[in-house]
Amino acid sequence: MTDSYFMKAALSLAREAGAAGEVPVGAVVVRNGEIVGTGRNRRELDKNALAHAEIEAIEAACRTLNGWRLWECEMFVTLEPCPMCAGAVINSRIKRLVYGAYDEKSGSCSSVINLFDLPYNHRPEVIGGFMAEECAGELTSFFAQLRQQKNENK
Repeated sequence: MTDSYFMKAALSLAREAGAAGEVPVGAVVVRNGEIVGTGRNRRELDKNALAHAEIEAIEAACRTLNGWRLWECEMFVTLEPCPMCAGAVINSRIKRLVYGAYDEKSGSCSSVINLFDLPYNHRPEVIGGFMAEECAGELTSFFAQLRQQKNENK
């Protein structure tokens, strides 16, 4: 399996989120070429500020692997993680993070700040901007459709 395969799995989850009215972000956690955790945004559905795709994927991986240390795992996510999710990557010891679109407003892996540059006890390998156009396209389409719906409802 390739990085593209896993990012496409995350994109599929992002599309599910978008279809449900959520900001389209999807994430998968992978160990030894196998997806062990998946997640998508559910903040609106769950009415929960913590219901981010990355958090859901990490929780699922921890359950699957019966432990909180994900040091053998990689995460693929369609949008650059926020501070909370970057912290969860650090705390779960994920060894490699691959993200798609950059988040100029709250991205915490390079855009606003890089939390991984700070002297925490863990620093994952990070690849940003992977399949960025496709990942950003999901977000752009979602927000364009949202704006169109708002204009139609006026």
